[in-house]
Amino acid sequence: MGANSFGHLFRITTFGESHGTALGAIIDGCPAGVNFDEDLLRRELARRRPGFWEGEASAPVSARQEADLPEVLSGVFEGRTLGTPIAIQVRNQDARSQDYAALKDNPRAGHADDTWAVKFGHRDHRGGGRSSGRETVARVMGGAVAKMLLQQIAPALRIRAYAEALGPHRLTDSEKLAFLKGTDAADRYAVRFPSPRAPTVVEDLKRIQAAHDSWGGIAEIVIQGAPAGLGQPVFHKLKSDLAMAMMSVGATSGFELGEGLHDAAQTGKSFHQDAASANYGGIRGGISTGDEIRFRVHFKPTSSILDVAKQGRHDPCIVIRALPVLESMTALVLADHALWSRLDRP
Repeated sequence: MGANSFGHLFRITTFGESHGTALGAIIDGCPAGVNFDEDLLRRELARRRPGFWEGEASAPVSARQEADLPEVLSGVFEGRTLGTPIAIQVRNQDARSQDYAALKDNPRAGHADDTWAVKFGHRDHRGGGRSSGRETVARVMGGAVAKMLLQQIAPALRIRAYAEALGPHRLTDSEKLAFLKGTDAADRYAVRFPSPRAPTVVEDLKRIQAAHDSWGGIAEIVIQGAPAGLGQPVFHKLKSDLAMAMMSVGATSGFELGEGLHDAAQTGKSFHQDAASANYGGIRGGISTGDEIRFRVHFKPTSSILDVAKQGRHDPCIVIRALPVLESMTALVLADHALWSRLDRP
């Protein structure tokens, strides 16, 4: 198993299992002298934890409560990066491995239990091991460092992720427009669904959870203020690396850039009438145009719903907590390409 690293110049390697001692990330390629904001790191990790949004006390999420207090082990001195590998970890403190004893011989439907067993033979069944969503805490560590770098080299850039659809509930075009015109983060809304209908979504999701069922959904990520010229044709176009980054997150099932699946229904004259059209999603020829970049990530319903998994602790809709992870993966791609683009000209 050697596929635990991501990136080219700005690169992370993640480690750890859901119920192991700790999980962490080693970030290599971050230039020296970047201001290391520990408050930002802690805030990003907190955003990934269950319930870090408006109305969190009543939100239906996993009951597992990890403090996720980061330990910075290397690569930072006197508040700035050294240009050497940055190692960060958090310790697991709320794992209840006994709840997952049945999974050793009874794989969950729709999960990675059986495929990992076939591939590796020996696996950690506790909480899904490394295939668990818990693994994403390490991605958020790397993403936080990427955001620190981006704050210095592209200060106008902002990454905004929100739930466009949760189960049968979907934002209207006017709701999306109102949200994106404002400055609020999706965290200000119940279940990160920026709509007055969010409380209704919460109640419906509670009923789904009580019935031991789950929802899928769609996340939309909008990058505002991205510089033009990011992307490395032909095999590392910006859209290619964004798609790979998003689809590496557990439970994802689709990626759409710009208008995505609606493109096929348009005529060429309609689609290409404006070079700055949102149809392109801010990327043409695999290179950022300087316009707003927009893409969607689709998620399947949470798989841990059947009898064999009921003792474990799970989210009835993973989209809500995945949003900070998608932001982190986006930041990693952008930081990597921002450094890479500096090599394109003498």
